[in-house]
Amino acid sequence: MRRLLLAAALCTFLFTAAPAFSQQRESNAEDAGEANLEGWRWVNFLILSGGLGYLIAKSGGPFFQNRSRQIRQEMTDAEAARKDAEARAAAVDRRLASLDSEIAELRAESQREAAAEQERMRRQTSADMAKIRAHAEQEISAAGKAARQELKKYSAELAISLAEQKLRARVTTDTQDALVRGFVRDLDNPSSRAQAT
Repeated sequence: MRRLLLAAALCTFLFTAAPAFSQQRESNAEDAGEANLEGWRWVNFLILSGGLGYLIAKSGGPFFQNRSRQIRQEMTDAEAARKDAEARAAAVDRRLASLDSEIAELRAESQREAAAEQERMRRQTSADMAKIRAHAEQEISAAGKAARQELKKYSAELAISLAEQKLRARVTTDTQDALVRGFVRDLDNPSSRAQAT
C-alpha cells in the first residue's frame, strides 16, 4: 500500500514539476529575483506534496482497506446470490420437467374420481330403483287386497240380494203366516225354545 502511495506522490510531483522545469529553461535570461521566487515555489510545492502524501498515507490506508473489504464482501454476496439464483433456476427447471408427469397424474386422478362418482351414482340409482320397486309392489299388494275385500263385499251383497230374491220368490203369504205363528208359539212356550236351541 505504501508503494502505491509513494508512486502516486511521485507521479503528482513529476506532472507538476515538468511544466516548472520547462519554464525554467525558457526563463534563464530573466532576472535573478524571479529565480529566488522560483525556489520558494519549489519549497511550497514540496511542503504541499509532503502534507498531501502524509494525509493520503494516514487516512488513505484505512479507506482503501475498508473499500477492499467492502468489495470482497460484495463479491461474496454476489456469488451467494448467483448460487441462489442458479439453485432457483434448477428448481424451476426440475418443476418444468416434472410438469408433464404432474399433469398426467392429475388427469389420471380426475378420471379415477369420475369413475368412482359414476359407480356411486349407479349404485345410488340401483338402490333408488329397488326402493321404488318395493314401494310399487306394496302399493299393488295393498290395491289387490283392497280390490279383493271390495270384491268379497260385492259378492256378499250380491249373494244376499240373490238370496233375498229367491226367498221372496219362494215365500208366499201362507208361508209368512206360518213362520209368524211358529215364532209366536215359541215366544209363548219358552221350554220348547230352549229345546230347539
